[in-house]
Amino acid sequence: MGYVGGVLVLHNQMRETDSSPPVPPQAPNALIRTIGRWSLTALVINSIIGSGVFGLPSVVSGRLGRMAPIAYFIAGAGMAVITGCLSEVASQFRETGGPYLYASETLGRFWGIQIAWMTWLSRIAAGSGTANLFTTYLGQIFPQATQPAYRLTILTILVGVLAIANFIGVGSGARLSDFFTATKILLLAIFIGAGLWWMAVHGAVPQTPLPHRITGSDWLEAILVLVYAYGGFEAVLLATGEMRDPRRDAPLALLIGIASVAVIYTLVQVVVGGTLPDPAATQRPLADSAGRILGQGAASAIAAGALLSIYGYLSANMLHTPRLTFALAERGDFPRIFARVHRRFHTPYVSILLYTALLLAFTLAGNFRWNITLSAIVRLFTYSSVAIALLILRKRTPNASAFRLPAGKPLAIVAILFCAVLLARAPLSNSTVVLGTAILATLNWVVVKNTSAPSTSTPIPTLRGDPPSDPL
Repeated sequence: MGYVGGVLVLHNQMRETDSSPPVPPQAPNALIRTIGRWSLTALVINSIIGSGVFGLPSVVSGRLGRMAPIAYFIAGAGMAVITGCLSEVASQFRETGGPYLYASETLGRFWGIQIAWMTWLSRIAAGSGTANLFTTYLGQIFPQATQPAYRLTILTILVGVLAIANFIGVGSGARLSDFFTATKILLLAIFIGAGLWWMAVHGAVPQTPLPHRITGSDWLEAILVLVYAYGGFEAVLLATGEMRDPRRDAPLALLIGIASVAVIYTLVQVVVGGTLPDPAATQRPLADSAGRILGQGAASAIAAGALLSIYGYLSANMLHTPRLTFALAERGDFPRIFARVHRRFHTPYVSILLYTALLLAFTLAGNFRWNITLSAIVRLFTYSSVAIALLILRKRTPNASAFRLPAGKPLAIVAILFCAVLLARAPLSNSTVVLGTAILATLNWVVVKNTSAPSTSTPIPTLRGDPPSDPL
């Protein structure tokens, strides 16, 4: 059965819908399974499409010119392979933790904690970089937004609203994510449709030649940047413990999400390259392109849409990232206080407060470019660990009742090589932060290595403790 066929079989055998009632918690202070199939798909898309789509067309065009759409295809293909590996691995687990849980169960506690810290760093850096960009875009409408006092106040209010929405229930957080996903997809669909119509009527504009000869280094650096643009889907699985049927829904949501984003990103780049003579010369490629197609009013609408998209991305991060420290604490790898669940709202409120504080701190201390580069680099470690987990699980449980990625073993090796090549091109300026994070994770492991995980409401490890599901 081919790749698409496997997905269709998976889809046909899914029974739960978003309208079905949430699965009640097993204990008064346990998480509640309320995220349905399509909310999960929306969350995947919302976790990927953030600020990058509004600025990256200029960056990629500056490296590759007219060849830029090909880079989106190559990066999308590489990320699709990683997504396929993640789909298979995720379908064998039901508990909160995502890549941290998978690494712990396959590579052991030490590597699980390392991946947890790397994932945590990538999520905080990505969220902080996006929050920084929010004030930059807002500054075009409200110039005082970039001043320190206004910036602090605006960011505190915006992040605080998201924290409150997720504190009072994962359902409210998921509905907020659904709204932002629908809004940003509608906005980008209008932009793409209008742009393709304009190009059909007027023809694509001639593009200014690049001042340099395109080399392999240009290709690798462009694809590394696009790893940031395509990344974020892995973080959705941090909230597996609040999904209604993660074994069935997660693979479909991941595959639909990455495919949808790849189409949107590529078409956006085509429109920008076909309507602007020199996309690399602008910092607002979509706004300038929309202004050329539909007038300056459309340019202002794109700027407003960018704010909505960025805020939607932050809302997705606020939903799933706090579940990482919750999972660490639940399994005994972090102070137990971070596993506390609110008795009324069934949310990990202490972990939500921790993430809120760190997000604000990183946002105020760093800048957009530094944060997104750091996030892209550390994600590659997480992606590699998922591919390795697939190889181990294939050997350990060859007949597991789970989604099976066609040609899974060869594709896992391709994913590992893809990450290794990009890591080799990573800028050394971020190596100090990555090394420092690895040292902190090692110290974390030294503290907990001789302790055992406390009992939880659900058997751990989940791979062996879960009841079998129907074969896919």
